Amino acid sequence: MKVATCLLSTFGTASAFVAQQTPAFGTALQAKQGFLEADPYYDQKTVPVNTFKPKSPFTGKVISSKRIVGPQATGETCHVIVDHKGDMPYWEGQSWGVIAPGTREKDGKAHSVRLYSIASSRYGDDMTGNTGSLCVRRATYWCPELKADDPTKQGICSNHICDTKPGDDMVLTGPAGKVMLLPEEDPTTDYIMVATGTGIAPYRGFVRRLFTEDTPAGAAYKGQAWLFLGVANSDALLYDDEWQKVKDE
Repeated sequence: MKVATCLLSTFGTASAFVAQQTPAFGTALQAKQGFLEADPYYDQKTVPVNTFKPKSPFTGKVISSKRIVGPQATGETCHVIVDHKGDMPYWEGQSWGVIAPGTREKDGKAHSVRLYSIASSRYGDDMTGNTGSLCVRRATYWCPELKADDPTKQGICSNHICDTKPGDDMVLTGPAGKVMLLPEEDPTTDYIMVATGTGIAPYRGFVRRLFTEDTPAGAAYKGQAWLFLGVANSDALLYDDEWQKVKDE
């Protein structure tokens, strides 16, 4: 199975490589992954959708939250891992809704749901099937008069997510969406993945499933996949260590 990556930024590189079946990411991948698969694995009839809704959301626990960009990146992007205890299964390409705590200043109502693409495979970064990850950029507004970020105009939900610490609650809805699911029935399907910034989130799940985890989809895949990522500079590259490990394997 061939994979090519092209990182588009103030610099440009492109490379092609052959991925092996041995897991290459930093998390410990041990047993063969098969316990969250459909039968057959590509059958999408059982995809979980909107298991939890805004009026009856799920409360997960943050396991870790860390900044994943360098000091010269344009903005702050965080990788947040949430424990859902296996009660909120999802598939690659789906999104979680996040409800920030508190109420809206204008009317006192609860904050609206904000959707974020899930940045891990269905097995999670720890491969237990009990966690999911989000890749979120903190939304801020630079005020030219203050010559600083205006805290009154910052993104409520993105800042809530980026400010979380291990043990904090995160109120979730979903999983949402079936449009971005991998079409796995034909293992020779070629994939072209194009993203800028945090748009890389669903593709991280795709790459893990197809090229690093011991899944039925990865074992069967014979197509070619291209990943294009656009960023402002090298400090803003997301998960570059993971892409390079896949390339080296």
